[in-house]
Amino acid sequence: SLLISTLKEIFEGNRELFRGLWIYDSDYDWQPYPVIRIDFSLHQAKTAAELKRSIAGLLTRIARQHGIELEGDAYYDRFENLIFQLGSRNKVVVLIDEYDKPIIDHIEDVETARQIREVLRGFYTVIKGMDEYLRFVFLTGVSKFSKVGVFSGLNNLEDLSLNTGTSALLGITEEELRFFFREHIAAFAQARGISEEELLQRIRKWYDGFCFARDCRHVYNPFSLLLLFKQRRFANFWFETGTPTFLIKLLREQRYDVRQLDNLYVNELAFSSYEVEDLSVLPLLYQTGYLTIKGYDPRRRQYRLYYPNREVEEAFSQYLLGEFSGVRKERADSYLWDLVDALAGPDFEAFFEVLQTFFAGIPYDIQIRRERYYQTVFYLIFKLLGLRVSAEVRTRRGRIDAVIELEEGVFLFEFKLDGSAEAALAQIKERGYAEPYRRPGRAVYLIGVEFELDKGRIGEWQVEKV
Repeated sequence: SLLISTLKEIFEGNRELFRGLWIYDSDYDWQPYPVIRIDFSLHQAKTAAELKRSIAGLLTRIARQHGIELEGDAYYDRFENLIFQLGSRNKVVVLIDEYDKPIIDHIEDVETARQIREVLRGFYTVIKGMDEYLRFVFLTGVSKFSKVGVFSGLNNLEDLSLNTGTSALLGITEEELRFFFREHIAAFAQARGISEEELLQRIRKWYDGFCFARDCRHVYNPFSLLLLFKQRRFANFWFETGTPTFLIKLLREQRYDVRQLDNLYVNELAFSSYEVEDLSVLPLLYQTGYLTIKGYDPRRRQYRLYYPNREVEEAFSQYLLGEFSGVRKERADSYLWDLVDALAGPDFEAFFEVLQTFFAGIPYDIQIRRERYYQTVFYLIFKLLGLRVSAEVRTRRGRIDAVIELEEGVFLFEFKLDGSAEAALAQIKERGYAEPYRRPGRAVYLIGVEFELDKGRIGEWQVEKV
């Protein structure tokens, strides 16, 4: 949205706003053009008919600002007439923000979303037919709907989604952070009593990591970064602006195994456009910022996707845990710290008592379904313990369900769903899971756990210290 505002001022010839910036002294001629700016986030239409009226009203207001009276009753006729009349004076700039918002608002109601898509298709098709009157057209949106579905005849758009040249356009680069925020960094570090490099390392872990092309520069989340320096505290600023309710519902409906998000390799088709009738989890997770590009293998032509930073990984995982487990989201963090404290004791009675809390409130109809549901809850719990935790860590001779490393020792867990704790402990020993973690003077705990699927609860557990 800020980029749209910047482009509007440039094309309207407001040079003085850019004094001191590169473009002010460049060879850009600052010729003013008539600008049509439309922000679809402001249109809260419940039906296709409401959207038509809203667009028609907006176009009328824009026309009056330019001293124009529009002809035609249909919204697309008014749009065409507006471009034509403005274009007879000078070529027109069209800037559309959140082109897909009216569809996204109804993404769970396929029929309404389809009807709204048809309204937008009629609107965007006008742009193609008025090409001779246009100087520049720019559209932004969260989701990548197909050109056939939304844009129809507007097939001359250049998609910048995976373009290396524009990958750092939105966001703050490391160089920009160090230069433009240097005074804030110095004051924040002094207030925290740490070096500037230590502070930068922490900021990088929390808010950096967004990548939008195979060979791009990482960028920081500008929203979170600005609030960080204003409030001088680390928090999930961006995530708190909206919760991914629809994404969670889609994950459940498609029975997507969220454990795959820890080791996800996809080809470019995973970023492909889609339609409201055929939604896919991965493109939505990427386009909405919950996943980002972390690497590219040119030989296999595969992208590695992962959470961009701690803010997103921690917040999204905690939200998932609240949705999948029987624990309220606001209580989950407290229980997680109780688990860490119990292991530090170590107090295994307390640990498993708290662990059982996450399963106690899961409805019975879920309990009788499938193992993956419970495996997901275990995975999210151990992921969120916040130290070097990973579900299904690969070992030389198999996989261990979870490893937690604390100063007090290393804890290796093996869970048997409808199997005995004794068998789980025997598997840890037989497969040598403890070998990579043995150090002089370092305690390693082998923990076998039985989970009773029919009752949805932790059964027996056994611990052996080596």
